This record gives sequence, structure tokens and C-alpha cells, in this order.
Amino acid sequence: MQQAGPMSFLRTIFIIILIYYIFKFLARLFAPYLMKKMVNKMQQKAQNQYNNQQNTSNVKEGETVIDKAPKTSNSNNSVGEYVDYEEVD
Repeated sequence: MQQAGPMSFLRTIFIIILIYYIFKFLARLFAPYLMKKMVNKMQQKAQNQYNNQQNTSNVKEGETVIDKAPKTSNSNNSVGEYVDYEEVD
């Protein structure tokens, strides 16, 4: 059976610090590659959305299109009936 002592504590602290610096080194090594890949992916997605928007519009140059939104009634009839009242002193 192993006892906890100052040497095992120092060894644990050393391992934690070592793992921290290894992770920091690897992050500096791979972060630029991952960021570049992510930015390229976002640019490609934006380009695809722009192209889809351009392809779906069948409007000729110089033509004006007005889209009217349908009027919908947003009243909630389940609240109840309005009743007038008079204030009594």
C-alpha cells in the first residue's frame, strides 16, 4: 500500500503542469490550421447561399417585384368577453 506523501504530491503537480504545457504547445501548433479550415468552410457556405439566392430569383433586370405579406389576425378570442363597468364610491 502506497502512502500519500510530499513526493507523490509534487509528482502530481509536475504531471499537471506537464500536461498543461503539452496542451498549450499543441494548441499553438494546430490552432491556425483549424481556424483556417473553419473560415474556409464558412466562406463556402456563404457563397452557396448567395448563389442559391441568385438562382432562385426569376426577376429580370429592371423589373420590380412587390411581395405583400398576408394580413393575419393575431387576436386571442379565448381570453373572454369585454365588460364595461362603472366605478362605485
